[in-house]
Amino acid sequence: MNAAKIKVQEFLSRLPLFNEMTADELDRIAAGTTERRAERGEVLFRRGDPCVGFHCVIYGQVKLAFTSSQGDEKVVEIIGPGHSFGEALMFMEKPYIVTAQTLADSLLLHVSNAAVFGELEHDPKFARKMLAGLSRRLHGLMGDVEAYSLRSGVERVIGYLLKGDPQDDGDTLTLQANKAVIASRLNLTPEHFSRVLHMLAAKQLIGISGKIITILDVEKLRNYEE
Repeated sequence: MNAAKIKVQEFLSRLPLFNEMTADELDRIAAGTTERRAERGEVLFRRGDPCVGFHCVIYGQVKLAFTSSQGDEKVVEIIGPGHSFGEALMFMEKPYIVTAQTLADSLLLHVSNAAVFGELEHDPKFARKMLAGLSRRLHGLMGDVEAYSLRSGVERVIGYLLKGDPQDDGDTLTLQANKAVIASRLNLTPEHFSRVLHMLAAKQLIGISGKIITILDVEKLRNYEE
């Protein structure tokens, strides 16, 4: 067994989808898995490209986005380490409906549909884990629809800041991308996103230092009313 394959197995075993697999099961998945290193800003695939598997992020970040005919971008999701994307289209055997581009230097694994379909036949537990992952993705997208439809811009930004569940005053979070990307993810303009951040800072609810956001008053931020 070569060193490259052992490394792929080690990466796979750290991912939630594969962390309960036996060595033999990991062997089978690894046989259908390829490693991809991508520099920041690299396009992994474009809308309309065929989907013949799904990706897992080992490190780095990937944005999934639509681009309008006018060139405007709408970020659908930001994928970080330990998460995967593309499973639903793989099962549907449909082409990609979004473009995927790295936001940082990244290492990804591409698991072929043949490897997945073969493992589904061997292990019902693997099927349940895949279904659970797809269900979480659907639940998150439904939450996004609710937020965009019913919540104000301020509420969306506060929800984003509280997503990491800060417990104490002084807890920090790092913005996972530049403000334009995060604003698009929240269905806001970059200017609106910045205005909300500076308003919250002026009220001494948060502190801003570059990409580092310090939560100065967790309770007031959670219970903030416009």
